[in-house]
Amino acid sequence: MHKKLGFMALCLTVSAYAAEPFDDKFRQLEEILPTPTAYRTASGAPGHAYWQQRADYTISASLDEAKRALTGSEQITYHNNSPDTLNYLWVQLDQNIYKKDSDARMMLTQPSREAWAKPAGPEDGYKFEGMRGILAGREFDGGFKIKTVAAGGQPLKYVINRTMMRIDLPKPLKSGEQFVFNIDWSYNINEQQVLGGRSGYEHFDEDKNDLFEIAQWFPRMAAYYDVYGWQHKQFLGTGEFTLEFGDYDVQLTVPADHVVASTGELQNPNDVLTATQRDRLAKARTATAPVVIVTQEEATAAEKSHSTASKTWHFKASNVRDFAWASSRKFIWDAQGFKKDSTNVMAMSYYPKEGNPLWGKYSTQAIIHTIDKYNKYSFDFPYPTAISVNGPVGGMEYPMISFNGPRPTKDKKTGQVTWSQQTKYGLIGVVIHEVGHNYFPMIVNSDERQWTWMDEGLNTFVQYLAEQEWEDGYPSRRGEPRNIVDYMKSRNQVPIMTNSESIAALGNNAYAKPATGLNILRETILGRELFDYAFREYAQRWKFKRPTPADFFRTMEDASGTDLDWFWRGWFYTTDPVDISIDGITEYGVSTKNPETEKAWKKAQKDAQPISISEQRNKALPKRLAEHPELKDFYNEHDEFTVTNKDRNSYNEAIDKLEPWEKKLLDQGKHLYLVDFSNLGGMVMPLILEIELKSGKKYIERIPAEVWRYSPKKITKLIVADETIVGITQDPYWETADIDTSNNSWPRKVSQSRLELFKTERDKNNLMRDFNTPLKGKDDKK
Repeated sequence: MHKKLGFMALCLTVSAYAAEPFDDKFRQLEEILPTPTAYRTASGAPGHAYWQQRADYTISASLDEAKRALTGSEQITYHNNSPDTLNYLWVQLDQNIYKKDSDARMMLTQPSREAWAKPAGPEDGYKFEGMRGILAGREFDGGFKIKTVAAGGQPLKYVINRTMMRIDLPKPLKSGEQFVFNIDWSYNINEQQVLGGRSGYEHFDEDKNDLFEIAQWFPRMAAYYDVYGWQHKQFLGTGEFTLEFGDYDVQLTVPADHVVASTGELQNPNDVLTATQRDRLAKARTATAPVVIVTQEEATAAEKSHSTASKTWHFKASNVRDFAWASSRKFIWDAQGFKKDSTNVMAMSYYPKEGNPLWGKYSTQAIIHTIDKYNKYSFDFPYPTAISVNGPVGGMEYPMISFNGPRPTKDKKTGQVTWSQQTKYGLIGVVIHEVGHNYFPMIVNSDERQWTWMDEGLNTFVQYLAEQEWEDGYPSRRGEPRNIVDYMKSRNQVPIMTNSESIAALGNNAYAKPATGLNILRETILGRELFDYAFREYAQRWKFKRPTPADFFRTMEDASGTDLDWFWRGWFYTTDPVDISIDGITEYGVSTKNPETEKAWKKAQKDAQPISISEQRNKALPKRLAEHPELKDFYNEHDEFTVTNKDRNSYNEAIDKLEPWEKKLLDQGKHLYLVDFSNLGGMVMPLILEIELKSGKKYIERIPAEVWRYSPKKITKLIVADETIVGITQDPYWETADIDTSNNSWPRKVSQSRLELFKTERDKNNLMRDFNTPLKGKDDKK
């Protein structure tokens, strides 16, 4: 449609539709975010009175390979840096999740019967692996066996509440004081591929060996902090770990032919490594490619030894929040040093022969790439080692060490080893992700038990950035807005700001959606320069401290100089999707009042109208005027589009009254369009408009999300062009995770899809059968 605007009445404002009660998408988050304090400021930075607790550990433990059991003794020095007096301490007993009557085991449910895919009944949908795990859990004697809890040789009173243990102090622990106590304990190690979990052992039938990945293996101090007090939520399996920083001095006694990978630095290499291995490690420090410390041939030979002797490996780690390790005689071990700016790290990989050649090619390279890129976006890696271990755990992170899963496949008949594209990028991606967790949350120490997204979501986002710098077209699973659309359409969404244990689709909710949101924030809302500065500021402010969601939100706004409350509210606190529709376009021209121009324009408008069917048929009828030409006068030669002197005089009088700038505006000849938009999804977003002109030229016009401020459901936007617009597309690059792109263009575009063609067997005696009876699928058994 094309209309004319009077030049004295040209309106350049965005118009809005009056509609339902006003929903302020841009109201501030003050009613949601906690009040700033001396500990956490309104800017999102730690306050001048910020404090956090500390726990130092001295641990000795022995691995009984035959019994697959661990026995240990620890001394904990707990530092009360809070302003509070404490009457008791809380300790995490995460292994208790494997007790037969643990909450995690007792609360297990199956999908609703309505969700079963096969119509024949739920008996068809249960997997052997799931049944095996449930039955094995009923028999497995899991959980910590606490032998003693004492201080100064005197027993301490304690109470075990499922996965938590309260230790009652002999006297109140005042601010600034420390308390030293000891715990002796043991537990049976779970078979990870049967019972699941973030640690455990894997058995290899072929060579009768085990590979141990050991974590959550000692009683650990629960966190106590200003926002929450004691974080003693039970460990149910999803919400991970909230821990305090400290120094670790750990001695691990294992079979003599085992190789140990661990958090920290090895203190006694002369006792546990051969001269050749020590020499190879020294060369690896400055090597330009990974150096093999224990070769595949050496590991294969060790698989046959099964030594009955033992060795003790001694490690120390400073200012870490946890400690994990792995042990096996099957380990191949390679290493390469990486030094840049203040980072000086030994990147190392440990894997059985079943992981080669894939692991030897990619793992250590991926570690170095991760540190290089995460340094770029956050801070320099401060620890001396970074390790990737291949074992039964598919992907799990600890300070300086991670457990990762993908392996190539060996053909049972030919013995040939191959891997798919998915396996290759799965390995690279999981190493980047798990090593990246050293930054979030191993150093930026958020509360994982409460907010999974604060470590998984932020880390997945930086993982995406690192993957895209690995190679062109890297197939990242998460980060691109188009990849989250199906989840944004789904009915099982909960807000990102939901406790970990209440999230059904954890991968989409806590990993993919936050990562996607940050990508949209970086690319579309803030731009890379502002975003990268603010994100790095957050990482720098909160490294070796414990941030909350409010600290992240406030820091991003503070450092970017941008009010983002609308974004946090919509993307993190609601399940509103993005669905912006172009509803219509009306073309306007500015009325010049010039009769020569305006009457010619009106004539062209009329000539462009279709001739009615009546007019077409009336054309052939005889006319009186043709028989009596004497009836013709001036108006038979001229119509309403003829310019008269009166028209010209009126125009000249009007022009004389215009200011120079008004005359210039009229002479520009701009094309004006009013474009109607609807926000059908509820989540406001910037408008990214690809405008196509009649000449074929295309250009992008970016309009901030604040265009929805006064009318969050419907708006009309004035678009000014130098020539006729023939098409407009909203979000042409799929930047905003719009769930319905069919309404993003004007004129509408035909959607591309596929039809499946198939034959049906017709009943020769009843040709109407196929039209009367629903077709049954191949899984229908009735």
